[in-house]
Amino acid sequence: MPATTRRWFTDEFKLEAVRLIRASGRPVAQVARERGISDNILSRWRSEQQPIESQGGTRPSVRTEQDELTRLKRENETLRKERDFLKRAAACFARESP
Repeated sequence: MPATTRRWFTDEFKLEAVRLIRASGRPVAQVARERGISDNILSRWRSEQQPIESQGGTRPSVRTEQDELTRLKRENETLRKERDFLKRAAACFARESP
């Protein structure tokens, strides 16, 4: 069997495909065929887009928020470790003081 390569689609391509479903009133399968993608993928994009639009955002803005949240969680963990280390160091120095 030949190895298949994973295809990547831009956010603009995904948004345009979902917009076509809504604007044209055509079935998902037909729009997917015209775009050269699976109808399952297009259905998933549509279901992913609905909560994003209900919050008044766009796919890139949600991704940016998720990236920022991930970065802040990492930074928070680093700061927590540094704080714990300094607490232990301060306790050691306090025991050594006369």
